[in-house]
Amino acid sequence: MEITGIISGLIIGIVIGALGRLVLPGRQRIPIWLTIVIGVIAALVGTAIAAALGVADTRGVDWIEFGIQIALAALGVSLAVGLYGGKRRRE
Repeated sequence: MEITGIISGLIIGIVIGALGRLVLPGRQRIPIWLTIVIGVIAALVGTAIAAALGVADTRGVDWIEFGIQIALAALGVSLAVGLYGGKRRRE
């Protein structure tokens, strides 16, 4: 893998992770690095799911693939908030 592939993967992960956080209501108390990791994983898994469904390569923008990735990122952020965010709660 070339450095441009790694950089573009991180940029896509940042965008997908941020959109996943925006979909969820309220404030998520997780660090930004965790959001990026969730975004990268959601982008990779979403692309694999879209390829399995046969919608990964379409003309123009792949909106279905993009929607799958954002939904997976929102699910990942939600799980991370439940696991990571709950430990830092002060009463």
